[in-house]
Amino acid sequence: MSREEARELRDALSEALSERSEFVHTAGEHREDGSYVVERRNASSAGHRKVFDSFAECRRRYDSLPEAFTAEDCSAADVSGGRRHMLAWHFAEHPAFDCELVSRQPLTVRKRGDPAAD
Repeated sequence: MSREEARELRDALSEALSERSEFVHTAGEHREDGSYVVERRNASSAGHRKVFDSFAECRRRYDSLPEAFTAEDCSAADVSGGRRHMLAWHFAEHPAFDCELVSRQPLTVRKRGDPAAD
């Protein structure tokens, strides 16, 4: 393999391992190191983001929430203030989480569940 081919392969792998998705209120980024970052869209400070060790960790946080949850339910030792609202919005916006926003005041999200189970 030539050096140029190796560079192209490296760039392609790097792009495949890191991906950023933007939604209305939030953005999610899969980083090359395997971590997953949820942040308020267009935020400029670290106070508006939550870094998970992996997307699977973010999924576990979602799975631990009740069927209908508020931003307050997203609270944890590492998530407080506006970041809990950011997480609730992210779960509602991201297609990997089967839920929907049901109220803005208070911010409330409901999991849809498995339609085949009904």
